[in-house]
Amino acid sequence: MKQLNKKKSRIEFHAEKLANAFLKNKIIAPIPSIYSKKINQAKKFKDICESKVKKPVIGFKAGGTGLPMLKKLKEKEPFFAKVYSHNFLKNNKSVKINKYTLGIELEVCYKIKRNFFNFKRKITTNNIKRFISNVAPCIEIVGYRQRKKGLKTLGDLCSDFGANVKFIIGPQKKLSNIKANNLKTTIFNKKFNHLVKGNTNTVYINPLNSLKFVLNKIQLEKIQLNKNFYVFTGSTVGVVPIAGKGLYIGEIEKLGSVKTKIT
Repeated sequence: MKQLNKKKSRIEFHAEKLANAFLKNKIIAPIPSIYSKKINQAKKFKDICESKVKKPVIGFKAGGTGLPMLKKLKEKEPFFAKVYSHNFLKNNKSVKINKYTLGIELEVCYKIKRNFFNFKRKITTNNIKRFISNVAPCIEIVGYRQRKKGLKTLGDLCSDFGANVKFIIGPQKKLSNIKANNLKTTIFNKKFNHLVKGNTNTVYINPLNSLKFVLNKIQLEKIQLNKNFYVFTGSTVGVVPIAGKGLYIGEIEKLGSVKTKIT
């Protein structure tokens, strides 16, 4: 029993440290690899960290939605993590980075109606669109709260609040007949003439598949928000190293553009 309590107190101690760094935008020494090496342990650690954050949740992100990444890291599925209000910015807002920032991503974001939480059946391709209010392009800045670089396991991302630093959301559109499964995407920095091309089909084959994954996980874990919320589906361009400071413009065919200033 004493050994069990010691293990529990150790994981609580490290979760408290990381949650504090997350809230105060600080960088700490790396957490022990036992909490990130295996995805199940990383998910458990993430959940404890999230339980210590009392700020409003505005949605959820999917991570590891690229099939080549999942295959390389020998994982069967992505993960999801909560996204908090203080990390959610309007279009064209600035983001300050540090040397532990991993990069910038361009994603499809869906706004989901609150009545989703009253739905008791499994989310499928046939019923998912009834819960979608809007769709928008968004930029995510990803990185660690720890003095660590690179990516060895999917748990590295999952355990550190899904590696989310900030989300910047572009203008929202009604879903109507927009199909997001094969749209061209680009992220561009004019100052460095840095252009990266992508496609929405790199996001779990279709961003709707990623959305379906997250919504079913929310149901499984019995999470309730009692409000409309966002789901960020994963990068269409991979994790793009940030070339330098300045304006970055992401554009998704049919959805429009989103901007952020890196400082």
